[in-house]
Amino acid sequence: MANPNNARVSNNTPQVEEMGFNVQEEIDKLEDIIFSGTRIPLLGKTLIDEEAVINQLDLIRLNLPDCIEQAIQILQQRQKILAEAQKTAQSIIENAQRKASQLLDESRIIQQAESQAAQIRRQVQQDCENLQRKTLAEVEQLRQKLQEEARQIRQQAIAEAEEIQNEADKYADQLLARLERDLTTMLRIVTNGRQEIHQQKLAANANPPSLQKRAS
Repeated sequence: MANPNNARVSNNTPQVEEMGFNVQEEIDKLEDIIFSGTRIPLLGKTLIDEEAVINQLDLIRLNLPDCIEQAIQILQQRQKILAEAQKTAQSIIENAQRKASQLLDESRIIQQAESQAAQIRRQVQQDCENLQRKTLAEVEQLRQKLQEEARQIRQQAIAEAEEIQNEADKYADQLLARLERDLTTMLRIVTNGRQEIHQQKLAANANPPSLQKRAS
């Protein structure tokens, strides 16, 4: 004998996907923030908005408890529906037993009805237990997956930010080193020019123009 409440349980039971906070969508937004950063020429790196990344990570982390709470509420709703189904099944069984007792006087038919009722009770109980275990496993699996994804995304974002900062420091150091070499070269040219002018003055003072005319 089939349980008439099975269709109602499967059709009306809320699903985990119906939760208001879409974790995958928020992760996609975080990915867009990273990809929309400013690329550094010649380095093949990208500068990202660290504050936007951290804010998005905080949003995901803050909403994870809400997702878990909603999952718990879904589980409670399913348990309530299952309890109602058990109650209805029990009522059907009891009505069937009363009708069997009223309509059938032979003990063999009564025993057969009781056996069928016990079988229905065991089947309903088994279905309820299986559904409860499946729901708990889905909630736990979802919670672990969300925590792991959030942890990996945060670590990746921090690592990329540190790498970009290191590359920027390296690039700045190279520019400063080049500027230092150019300034050193210019300073050497200036120093040599001053020395040459000084030597010309010394030579001019050693041979005044009046002495040069007398010598000629």
